[in-house]
Amino acid sequence: MLILSRKPGDAILVGDGIRIVVVSAERGAVRLGIEAPADVTILREEIVEQIAEENRRAGEAVDRRDWLDVAPVRPRKP
Repeated sequence: MLILSRKPGDAILVGDGIRIVVVSAERGAVRLGIEAPADVTILREEIVEQIAEENRRAGEAVDRRDWLDVAPVRPRKP
């Protein structure tokens, strides 16, 4: 992990065409502006983690439904 000190207005260049600008830094929070090509997906990490957790839960729900797949009851022969 690269750790840098930046001031508002300073920028960091990442790869080809990605620019991260420090918009403001105050009260323990930093606001960043990100410029990137349209084909680059930018997501907040906590959103990705929430989606992954929901997908895990959905997968578990499918597994739990297996117990509902009971063979049909056949009538007894007299």
